[in-house]
Amino acid sequence: MDSCYATLKTYNHVVHPVNNKFSRERVRHSLKSRYLSAQFSKNLRAENDGRKIKPGVAFSVLTSDFNQQEVKESFQSFFESPKADPKSVAAVILGGGAGTRLFPLTSKRAKPAVPIGGCYRLIDVPMSNCINSGIRKIFILTQFNSFSLNRHLARTYNFGDSANFGDGFVEVLAATQTPGEAGKRWFQGTADAVRQFFWVFEDAKHKNVEHILILSGDHLYQMNYMDFMQKHINANADITVSCVPMNDSRASDYGLMKIDHTGRIVHFAEKPKGPDLEMMQVDTTLLGLSDYESVKYPYIASMGVYVFRTDILLELLKWKYPSCNDFGSEIIPSAVGEYNVQAYLFSDYWEDIGTIKSFFDANLTLTEQPSKFEFYDPKTPFFTSPRFLPPTKVDKCRIIDSIISHGCFLRECSIQHCVVGVRSRLECGVELQKPLLCAGDVAGGRSSSSRDAHLEGVAAEYQLFFAQSTFY
Repeated sequence: MDSCYATLKTYNHVVHPVNNKFSRERVRHSLKSRYLSAQFSKNLRAENDGRKIKPGVAFSVLTSDFNQQEVKESFQSFFESPKADPKSVAAVILGGGAGTRLFPLTSKRAKPAVPIGGCYRLIDVPMSNCINSGIRKIFILTQFNSFSLNRHLARTYNFGDSANFGDGFVEVLAATQTPGEAGKRWFQGTADAVRQFFWVFEDAKHKNVEHILILSGDHLYQMNYMDFMQKHINANADITVSCVPMNDSRASDYGLMKIDHTGRIVHFAEKPKGPDLEMMQVDTTLLGLSDYESVKYPYIASMGVYVFRTDILLELLKWKYPSCNDFGSEIIPSAVGEYNVQAYLFSDYWEDIGTIKSFFDANLTLTEQPSKFEFYDPKTPFFTSPRFLPPTKVDKCRIIDSIISHGCFLRECSIQHCVVGVRSRLECGVELQKPLLCAGDVAGGRSSSSRDAHLEGVAAEYQLFFAQSTFY
């Protein structure tokens, strides 16, 4: 395409193009520069035999075969935000506390190692979300009952050689004691756990990590984290908090926020009660909810999923708030006034598996038709440890809306809306309706006390079988 530059005044003169070409790439890179005017003028002077270019004089491009579509695409790209790059993101998955509200599920395992959906572990949810989002730099912070979790991670998420996964890795950062008075403390909270290992992110091999994604290891949801990252980048945010609409009955269990019309968080309160809770009610139509939905869900709740710019996270943890130990109750509320803290609305299914009731409800949600959440989307598969068990054998059984894991044996029984874990055995005459059986459970048998068992709505602390469980 032949072209030349020309001014738009009466003393027009032609600026000879370099190589008789109009380079769209050269102009694009020049216009993106911080010194747009100065550099563009300098280039024109160079291409105009050094003659001075007067300020205020417009220059145009004369072409013989003007392509409107190419020029339109070029100028659209001038104003686009940078695309989120998963290689610049490191994910930190928090292993959780002692998990007392999930006892006895957490008697021998950490919360992220608790089974979900028959054959998965809770840690498989954020791990699979990271892998499906292209994030390959993953840290897991652990402290309580971590043996089962560590074994599962080693068996499942071995990224192998660098030829397949580049610089990807899965690193377990276990709570440990170090020299000095401060080094004798265990993790005091979510922020303190990240603070104690922040030297890892300052290592030279992680110098390209621009954003740190903080995740919880005990949630059930499916999210493309790069959509979350793109919102963070587009808003030029220092911190972005993923949030969901919340109803009155559960609002006090979560961090609540108020936002302005741009999506910026203007107030954040962690688990408010009474009058403080009422003050956090907002018009959730700002999030795109209908009038009916906004009445039903008058609160905006934090999911406990955050993304920080790496330098901002370092500044907050080491210099601004070195004594603050928790993200939700201390770091985020303190940062709202001084930093650009944005909200990202997550509009799909999400559940915090923090209690026996929520654990029970989330599992049975998987048996609903249609299900609010499922593990079966081939585009976003969920990964777990291969156990190499035989297929489940079913002999003269009645099964309705249930999930049967592998390695089970079912004989002349009836189950409805059930989740049956791996290696479970159901004998003659057993009738189950809305129970939840974990791995290795046995119902029915030859003894008169266990034969013809009828269980309805059974959950862990209410009679769930754990005596023979080996799913640690």
